[in-house]
Amino acid sequence: MWIIRYSKIWLIIGLVLVISSLASIGIFGLQLGPDFIGGRTVEWTITSQPDLTAEGLKDALTEAGQKPRAVNEQNGMFRIDLEPINEEQYNQLKQAIILKYDTEEIAKDDIINEQSNSLISSSIGSELRNRALIAIAIVLVAIIIFMTYVFRGISYPVPSRFYGLTAIIALIHDIIIPTGIFAYLSSRGILQIDVLFVIALLSILGSSVNDTIVVFDRIRENVRRYGGDDFEGVVGNSINQSLVRSINTSVSLLVVLGAIFLFGGVSVKYFALALFLGIAFGTYSSIFIASPLLIMIYRAWYKKA
Repeated sequence: MWIIRYSKIWLIIGLVLVISSLASIGIFGLQLGPDFIGGRTVEWTITSQPDLTAEGLKDALTEAGQKPRAVNEQNGMFRIDLEPINEEQYNQLKQAIILKYDTEEIAKDDIINEQSNSLISSSIGSELRNRALIAIAIVLVAIIIFMTYVFRGISYPVPSRFYGLTAIIALIHDIIIPTGIFAYLSSRGILQIDVLFVIALLSILGSSVNDTIVVFDRIRENVRRYGGDDFEGVVGNSINQSLVRSINTSVSLLVVLGAIFLFGGVSVKYFALALFLGIAFGTYSSIFIASPLLIMIYRAWYKKA
């Protein structure tokens, strides 16, 4: 019951986080990667420079005449996002870096070990961006329809449509906050928004709505069993019954995602980070946002009735 007792505090915390994230998106914007605006993405290991940092390589590339959009390093692997340069420009850039880091002990051809090299045109990137937005919209509409169908049998003491409304508000909370954090990180040149981030958002939507439905389904069963006269008590007990399960499931996922972020490859590092943030805030919203918000709607509906 303590969660319901301090529901205003949890809602205020969530509101502050959402407003801060929207401000971050508005101020810094989203720096789109090659997946959406076109560009060349390569992955290098530079054998002659074991202590080279991402910032150092970024400066070297800029000196060579191709300022990268972003450079990330993980376990000695550099992921470099460049403008959509052609093969001749890319080879010239690569040779310039080889000459810069050449040593007498290592042959020039062995200085840069190229793991991957992909080029995406701006037209393909634009098409991917549009499809990503359509995918997110379709998922949100599907969730609304699903929630309306699942809770169609409940009309007392809160109409079923409000379950779907609170779930959507919780989902907005869950995707806005990671997006705001990634907007700031992208403004610092640490990362760029790519297809993996969109996939992470879609995964967050599915995971978050699953947690919310678990709590709401418990509320539905308790309303049927005990009635809805003491709705706040029913909601509080339902949260208590679901709390341990939700936290244990989320912590298990967060441990795995944290390990991937710390020790995984550079290509999936920030994908894991986006999922980590989304699941963490999704667990918070399922427990501390959706149900308290349902109580506030109940109070307003009861007062109106």
